[in-house]
Amino acid sequence: MSREPAAPGSANGTGANPDARRLVELLRDDAIDAAIDAGLMACSDDALRGLDEASRTLVVETRRRLQAAWDARARYRSRQARLARRKPEREARRAAASPPDSGKAGDGSPTAAPAVTPGLPAAAAAALARAKARAGSP
Repeated sequence: MSREPAAPGSANGTGANPDARRLVELLRDDAIDAAIDAGLMACSDDALRGLDEASRTLVVETRRRLQAAWDARARYRSRQARLARRKPEREARRAAASPPDSGKAGDGSPTAAPAVTPGLPAAAAAALARAKARAGSP
């Protein structure tokens, strides 16, 4: 399930429906890549009519799983690209939000870094306050 065919209808080089019996044979031998090369994804439902139910199910389910895997890979790649685009923007916002600290006090002695606590959303802060209040009361 690692590769996608070049183009639908041309996966076997002829543009015609691939031999469904050959596809079944390849799938039963766990030769998924060879089945893809032989035109698994280009095989129409009409080409599967001559097969028994188990063979037809094997081809249809394999095509469905392959398509789902390829779709998931496309979503993953899209997400990675989106995150890569957003990363510089996020870093720029973080740099702008935190003032530069020289690490020295006015008299030249080093200062301790201030504790940075991220702000909570209002609902989370309210829930935390209620929990602290309950914990403090008997």
